[in-house]
Amino acid sequence: MGIKEMFHLARVPSILMLGAVYVAYVLIGGVVFWKLEGDLGEKDISLLLMNKEKLLSTYTCLDQDGLQEVAQVIEDASKVGLSLKGNSTSDGFWKFTSSALFAATVVTTIGYGNMSPSSTPGQIFCVFFALFGIPLNMVVLNRVGKYMLAIERNISDFLEGKTGRRRWSHFLVYSVCYLSGVLLFFIVPMLVFQLHEGWTYSQAIYYCFITLSTIGFGDFVADSNPDKAYPEWYSVLMASWIFFGLAWLALVINHSIDSLERLNTHVKQWWGGSQAG
Repeated sequence: MGIKEMFHLARVPSILMLGAVYVAYVLIGGVVFWKLEGDLGEKDISLLLMNKEKLLSTYTCLDQDGLQEVAQVIEDASKVGLSLKGNSTSDGFWKFTSSALFAATVVTTIGYGNMSPSSTPGQIFCVFFALFGIPLNMVVLNRVGKYMLAIERNISDFLEGKTGRRRWSHFLVYSVCYLSGVLLFFIVPMLVFQLHEGWTYSQAIYYCFITLSTIGFGDFVADSNPDKAYPEWYSVLMASWIFFGLAWLALVINHSIDSLERLNTHVKQWWGGSQAG
């Protein structure tokens, strides 16, 4: 057996172990979400059914078919960003600023789901726009991330040259980068969203992470409430925050990956030493 074959065989147990850890992590997460949200979901369904019966008994002229038609109108209105609280009209979702923000969520793969193209030309264009836009976005974010990492390393090397303490310099630079990013991409946006969206601080922090991690559930979406009048700069600020926030969070994730790889190396060394002993 050649050296390459032996090397690949040696990697198989570690890959299987990593896969097992991944599957276990996902299953544990599923159990936790099930326990935390399952009972609440059943209560929400029961309350919704009670409200439905109350609505039908209050408005006797409204039958099941009529209720479905009302629900369809509400669903269609929510898809285009139209408010049903008054008789005033609105621009809906597809004004220029909101459309530009939607384009940003497409290429960043956030995909909230609160708005989507409904016309055939719009859907076809979205496919090709994402096909070329997603790789372009990844390349640009990678370049920006490398640039930010190079700045970190230069500052760290400078401090190391002045102090002669390598680990202390790296820890200081990484800590400053992390804390400044938390301030700029989480704390400040949290205050802005609390002011303009009316969310609680916990909801705003939750939205910030779900967005910048590109999970994009769509349960909270900024700049999408048809009952609110947003300033014109709001969408521009949102798009800028998403782009630079993604680059910063990618940098943090790279640091985390590097730390996990170092931990894996230490575990392998310890395991190899224990086997040799």
